[in-house]
Amino acid sequence: MNDANAILGAFRPDLFAGRTAVIVGATSGIGLEIARGFASLGAEVIATGSSAEKIAGLPEEKGITMRQLDVRDADAVHAFCAEFYSLDFLVNGAGIARAEQEWDEAVFLDTMDVNLNAQMRFSFALHDALAHNRGGSIVNIASMLSFMADPGVPAYCASKTGVLGLTRACAHRWGREGIRVNAIAPGYHKTDMTRPIWSTEAGEAAVSRRTAVGKWGTANDLVGAAIFLCSPAASYITATCLPVDGGFATGNPL
Repeated sequence: MNDANAILGAFRPDLFAGRTAVIVGATSGIGLEIARGFASLGAEVIATGSSAEKIAGLPEEKGITMRQLDVRDADAVHAFCAEFYSLDFLVNGAGIARAEQEWDEAVFLDTMDVNLNAQMRFSFALHDALAHNRGGSIVNIASMLSFMADPGVPAYCASKTGVLGLTRACAHRWGREGIRVNAIAPGYHKTDMTRPIWSTEAGEAAVSRRTAVGKWGTANDLVGAAIFLCSPAASYITATCLPVDGGFATGNPL
């Protein structure tokens, strides 16, 4: 079951009332659905995206303020983060993959900047705001490729593996300040990034065959995991990574 209403119905509707969340990389796909999920439970959501065109094309939604921001621009990120005196939740969702292009050094480094360095930038810059109420929570977006290899996307693999190390280090550095830091590892979800695979019959079938649940995921499948990790139900969970891949990583590749 991955219907958004059914997923959100598992949580108290005022769970995040009076709370503030920053969702990075939220103009489409996983980030957008997570932003909608937090807002639907009462949070004030400030969501970022790099594309002014995408932001302009989104409908206005209650509880969500969209901001254009290039996560590679350190000065812009720090200026944005300086606006927050206190903050409850940070979801680091910006990410790119460039199949077969990442063996070029410039493309490799740019991909690392978006996927890993940006998560560091936001986490470091928002540390004081998250520590203010001694109850902040960071959710980083890792990947099943944090544990596996895909030779077509070396920077994506390296950056998403690095997210796990960053998550653990920040969790131990800031745990006594009341900040919990966890990660989610998506598998194959039907988003724009994975469209080249699921839009073909062979690609869609190959992934479905390997997953334990026998089908692709959707962006909505990540929403419940992010909400749970930021909720009081996860108050003693930190420095960990929650795979949300339908069992793909443990499936038999043959």
